[in-house]
Amino acid sequence: MCTTALLDASLAAAAGRDPGTLAADALATWQTDGIVWSLAAANGVVYVGGTFETIRPPGAPRGQGQVARHNFAAFDAGTGKLLPCAPSFTGLNHSVRAMKASPDGRVLYVGGSFNRAGSARVANVAAIDTAGCSARKEFHPAVSATIRAIEATSGAVYLGGDFGRVDGQVRNRIAAVSPKGALLPFKADIDQPVRALSAAPSHGRLFVGGDFESVNGQQARSLVALNPTSGATVLSYPGWFPSQSSVKTIARDDSRFFVGAEGHGPGIYDGRIAGRLANGTMVWKDTCFGATQAVVPFNGVLYSASHAHNCNETPGGFPDRGDRQHLLAQSVTDRRILHWFPDTNGGLGEEVGPRALVVSKGVLWVGGEFTQVNEQPQQGLTRFGSRDTGAPKVPTLSLSAATADKVTLAWRATWDRDDASLTYRIYRDGKLVARQTKRSTYWDLPKMTYTDPVSAGSRHSYRIEVTDGTNTSAKSPSLSVTVPQKPVERVAGNDATAPSNAQERVADNDATAPSNAQEQFAGEER
Repeated sequence: MCTTALLDASLAAAAGRDPGTLAADALATWQTDGIVWSLAAANGVVYVGGTFETIRPPGAPRGQGQVARHNFAAFDAGTGKLLPCAPSFTGLNHSVRAMKASPDGRVLYVGGSFNRAGSARVANVAAIDTAGCSARKEFHPAVSATIRAIEATSGAVYLGGDFGRVDGQVRNRIAAVSPKGALLPFKADIDQPVRALSAAPSHGRLFVGGDFESVNGQQARSLVALNPTSGATVLSYPGWFPSQSSVKTIARDDSRFFVGAEGHGPGIYDGRIAGRLANGTMVWKDTCFGATQAVVPFNGVLYSASHAHNCNETPGGFPDRGDRQHLLAQSVTDRRILHWFPDTNGGLGEEVGPRALVVSKGVLWVGGEFTQVNEQPQQGLTRFGSRDTGAPKVPTLSLSAATADKVTLAWRATWDRDDASLTYRIYRDGKLVARQTKRSTYWDLPKMTYTDPVSAGSRHSYRIEVTDGTNTSAKSPSLSVTVPQKPVERVAGNDATAPSNAQERVADNDATAPSNAQEQFAGEER
């Protein structure tokens, strides 16, 4: 994280307010015809790896404007422009599963299940020179099975995955090679696949996540910190993850590391945890259900890709409504879920939606197996920047009540993907007559009303619009209201032939008109 980002996050925390998020409005982005498994960034370029054969322009339906890209593509991180860098990764399962750039950005390490990188023969891993966009011939470690995670430091490239051998030597699910590809002495014995790696060299730790139960002969469920030189266990994290909960992603900022889990079975832990780099203690743990596939911290916000469906016990969270929210933002300091709700669908494959995240040039890139973003067609890839361009949806006005001197209008609050507080403007006959501000979310849309003082018997047309402070909706269809007339008051006359109510009541007591009691007595006499 850059110094400015840390400063902005620190100022927000000191002021007791939530950090600001990116906009939730998707930028125009190229699409893939398959699944994006991994994203990486270097020197203002975003690299996209996965299982796909073509890409197509923003907005193009499947089959139109296709450009060949075999499991790998490169784009300008800021503009989204397609770049010519396009080595094909083919053979075996034809899939790029992990990528990471060297700290100086000169090399992109690519792993997965393939045996060719461009014209070079490889074994599940390759090094791409970012300046020339070609495979480095001297880098050719032979990895025996799929690579699912890569981390790079100035002195080592760490590989994690399903394999058991590298260059013919035993390396159970994790290994380290030099920047030129030579196998290093680093060695750890892990019993199940590794799915996430993150190095913190200044703290002497390599964080490793995956499906495992045992590391170096000791129990270590899903997460462990290893010595980055020897592979010896530095820390394990007992109690952080139950059995059948696997760490799928690890990322860090300058003081914390963040992990996301996928639970294999109903009710198994799926959320995110923040820990301190200095000592490995837990900072916070959320309780959202819905497997987490990727996390990335940026400007004091932890962005995550998941299919969350119940965050009711996490501050700022939402109840289980039978739907899925595939992208989330949380405060890195206290786990609070922030008001940032762009969304995708589940899409292809396992239908989990987004699977990979990276930030470059202030833009969040998202890759996965989705085919829709914010309810619009968009496959495999999308991105989000700082510019808020989406207006809230306009509500529908209805007449709640009307009397001779006032009209009460009613509507259900609308919501916005990246602004919780919205202002509603009510117009009578084209003139602004009222404003109301209300907070709302997609799961909590309160009922709102406005009472307008008007003249009896008048007729008016009402409309409403809503703004997030930057973008304003169109005005609603007009609602025509006719105000009731005042009731006519009766005025008593002075004519003696028109007796008052009191006189009428006296007349009722005349002896010639006997009371019920008199009638009853007379009947008894007869």
